[in-house]
Amino acid sequence: MVIGMLCLLAVFALLLVSVQRSDRPDRQALPSTLIGRPAPATVLPLLHQPDRTLDFATLRGRPYLLNVWGSWCPECQVEHPVVSALARTGKVRVIGYDLKDEPADALRWLDQFGDPYDTIVSDVEGRASLDWGIYGAPETFLIDAAGIVRWKHVGPLDQAVIEAELLPALAKAGGAR
Repeated sequence: MVIGMLCLLAVFALLLVSVQRSDRPDRQALPSTLIGRPAPATVLPLLHQPDRTLDFATLRGRPYLLNVWGSWCPECQVEHPVVSALARTGKVRVIGYDLKDEPADALRWLDQFGDPYDTIVSDVEGRASLDWGIYGAPETFLIDAAGIVRWKHVGPLDQAVIEAELLPALAKAGGAR
């Protein structure tokens, strides 16, 4: 009886430790298989001009940041001032990727919070996001001038991530000024 109770307590303790560790954000838990590989061949409609499309291959020549967001995403609102400030620096082009969002909702959100993006593509159904390995929003990718994915961040960007991770990755990609 005592041994059974001790075993039960040991199992409970292990479960408790596992649950506590699962609450910690582990950015390495969602590694991107795209790092070091060409960005997916993607053509999506423009949010502001849905009758026109953007072929991502035309973005080659200069590094760019692909920022995945949606008006439905509370964390996107948290990171938006950081993305806006980064875009204003001119250190890198910032392309918006509006994920699984109604265009009217996205446009209202941009009217309310501002539009820092060089251009914005719209993936209403989220089909192209599968090629990118996008799990949700916000997520951010750095693509170099040759079209190679150099960095990915899952979750909202903040100034610490920009300084510690993004700017060094941008410098290696040949884009930081």
